[in-house]
Amino acid sequence: MGFLRIRTTVDERPGRLSSLAAALADKGGNILGLSVQSDTEGTVDEFLADIPSGPETVRRVLEEAGGRQVQVVTATAHELTDEPTRALLLAAGLRAEPWRLPELLAELLRAEDARWVDGAERGDLPDPTLLTVPVTPRRSVRLRRAGLPFTLTEAARAASFVRLAQPTLRQRPGAERVVTLSDGTQARVRPLTELYREAVRDLHDRCSPESRRFRYLTPEPVLPPQAFDRLCDRSRGRSLVAGHDGQVIAVATLALTPGPGTARMALLVEDRWQGMGLGAALARMILTAARDLGLAEVRAAMLTDNARMLALLASLGAAVTPTDDPGVVEARLAVGTLAGAFPG
Repeated sequence: MGFLRIRTTVDERPGRLSSLAAALADKGGNILGLSVQSDTEGTVDEFLADIPSGPETVRRVLEEAGGRQVQVVTATAHELTDEPTRALLLAAGLRAEPWRLPELLAELLRAEDARWVDGAERGDLPDPTLLTVPVTPRRSVRLRRAGLPFTLTEAARAASFVRLAQPTLRQRPGAERVVTLSDGTQARVRPLTELYREAVRDLHDRCSPESRRFRYLTPEPVLPPQAFDRLCDRSRGRSLVAGHDGQVIAVATLALTPGPGTARMALLVEDRWQGMGLGAALARMILTAARDLGLAEVRAAMLTDNARMLALLASLGAAVTPTDDPGVVEARLAVGTLAGAFPG
């Protein structure tokens, strides 16, 4: 018998996980640990199993059961420790000795090497065996792990871990924030609550059909009451409103999805306030909220002719890919590799 750490990408449909578990059981495998993670190619299931079969046999069996990009490496009994307990102990060590950040990050992610580097790379991970974790805008920790590529979920874990070594945030969660726009005008940003129902409805009325089409992928004439209720529900995500002179001039939303560690972002900015930096500021706040929720990835669906939003997300390091609809593209932002660029 031997311990194996097994990782496979799976299609997001019911029954796929059970078929993989059954395939391992047929080979005498005993699953001792399971993690479901988000990555660029889809949902990743990671098993720690005690199984008599070798890595190559296990890889072949799981591919036959529907797994994709199956990777199998040997593991040790030491890896059977409870993962939350292990992470908390490492966090306690970091709080006591923050200068050990690279070493403790390597232990958290079971990386073979960790070292300080200048700069903070953003966007996709071109080499999946390398992970660059932003610590400050000009300094990062680069991790290397040859056996198993890093996932977006692991990048998010690393970003959260790094925050323990950073100064305590002074901004109270939910506090008002002031954004200075390109013309010097100041907008005030607050969490969306029921108090803004009429103001948000008025915002929709003032927006052009094109702005509503870019936001909803259709020229939605009004915001249905149930849709507003969903935006206010913090169990579903986070929403922000920007105001000026007693009016709501923009809404930004982060909606949680059923996928592990993922959410969707959307912005609606009143026409006369577009192109002044408000959308970019709100996008950064939404990404900070995603980081604080421990999310791995934020996605945004956009019409192909929404040039302003495409340029904004590209500037933030998003990877843009086509969808089944030729008129729609999807932007994907790996929160863990962007977190250092967005102070709380």
